[in-house]
Amino acid sequence: MSTVLVTGGAGFIGSNFVHHLVAAADHSVLVLDKLTYAGNRASLYDLPDSRVEFVRGDIADPSVVAEVMSRADAVVHFAAESHNDNSLLDARPFVDTNMIGTYTLLEAARRHDVRFHHISTDEVYGDLELDDPERFTETTPYNPSSPYSSTKAASDLLVRAWVRSFGLRATISNCSNNYGPYQHVEKFIPRQITNILDGCRPRLYGEGLNVRDWIHAQDHSSAVLAILEGGTLGETYLVGADGEKSNKDVVEAILEIMGEPADAYDHVVDRPGHDLRYAIDSTKIRTELGWTPQFSDFRSGLEDTVQWYRDHEPWWRPQKAAAEAKYQLTGQ
Repeated sequence: MSTVLVTGGAGFIGSNFVHHLVAAADHSVLVLDKLTYAGNRASLYDLPDSRVEFVRGDIADPSVVAEVMSRADAVVHFAAESHNDNSLLDARPFVDTNMIGTYTLLEAARRHDVRFHHISTDEVYGDLELDDPERFTETTPYNPSSPYSSTKAASDLLVRAWVRSFGLRATISNCSNNYGPYQHVEKFIPRQITNILDGCRPRLYGEGLNVRDWIHAQDHSSAVLAILEGGTLGETYLVGADGEKSNKDVVEAILEIMGEPADAYDHVVDRPGHDLRYAIDSTKIRTELGWTPQFSDFRSGLEDTVQWYRDHEPWWRPQKAAAEAKYQLTGQ
């Protein structure tokens, strides 16, 4: 693979992967991103122009997709509408990007015989009870609960259909909750960090008992590259770092790391249909591909993330006011 097309490469997880790909491999990178509010061209500014080309465009636009796909040897498909709260307010962009956009990419990859890797989420599996010892595996039935997770489940099924029906050379990965550099401040961890930096108290949905399985975006990136280079075609891999933490635990850890009292946060009304617990069993990728996370200790990854937001205020500051204004409309 000499040229890797990365859709959504100016977004949070996509930009982390582009950075990782440039550092860890010799491929050229072609980034396709629509630059919605969640995309940030500045996330790629420090990368060499000789290795990374940026194209602004919509993955649901067949002409744009056909042009970039014709120049690619492989595609890693990160582009997605991904914020659950936004999907509850307006589901249409999620249908357009996550379903129609994925279909458009699949058709182009089929025509040009391009190796395809699809990035998905553990949210397609629904949720687990807080006291359930089980974890999601590659064979867990789909049971999405929000417009966001439903459209991601649909995109996964499209990929599987194109593998079976048309012989597309594709793999899928479903990952747990990511955190790390370049994440939009509307998201849970960077919102709490930047609120504290602004002298505001963090806000926690409900009692904060909902559990997420956290993974640093750098570890997600290394897992994706391992699948791209060595994964079995047609297979799905679950990616996680054994990082199960309640939202309450995460907020309190952030406060402690930033030198604030652990209880210096406020509770707000819970999100409708808020999933209770996600938990990933990543045995398959670890045994088949030998992948292991660097940040196996969540606390160390969180400290790294807090420091990144301390050091990069010019990156996140332009987003902050608009993100908080949107939350204020719902009292969150």
